[in-house]
Amino acid sequence: MQMKRAVYPGSFDPVTKGHLDIIERAAAIVDELIVGVLNNNEKTPLFSVEERVNMLIDVTRHIPNVRIEAFSGLSVEFVRKCEASFIVRGLRAVTDFEYELQMAQTNRSIDRGVDTLFLATELNYAYISSTIAKEVAFYGGDVSGFVPEAVAGRLHRRIAQVRGEKGN
Repeated sequence: MQMKRAVYPGSFDPVTKGHLDIIERAAAIVDELIVGVLNNNEKTPLFSVEERVNMLIDVTRHIPNVRIEAFSGLSVEFVRKCEASFIVRGLRAVTDFEYELQMAQTNRSIDRGVDTLFLATELNYAYISSTIAKEVAFYGGDVSGFVPEAVAGRLHRRIAQVRGEKGN
């Protein structure tokens, strides 16, 4: 029997409770889930790729079949390198679906052996994004509803560094 391996790619800048929900649920479906942290030279993330990898390692320790890896380039090529058959994507709203469907079709045209598995985000996480978490943190708001506890302090410290304040 062939092992079911999937890749959940993203920037995870930072990882949110919505991301963690998708990771936990996807890991329950497949034998191995590789969370691919995108190193995109076109963007300037708040956290380095190493920091994002480390945050994901911290918040997924309780899931034995999850592996965290950094990658750059096309997700479908990373999936091929990992010898996976699926890309996992979370959907928060209809607007996500339009973009994600286009990406899934593009990936399938590049490699017919790679399918995309869509998971609908839990309703209580549907409004959460890394961008919103960063914005709330930037204005000093409570991010405990947006990001895992292990990430909240790091987010506030980084925002303080960016703003030129002393991090606690």
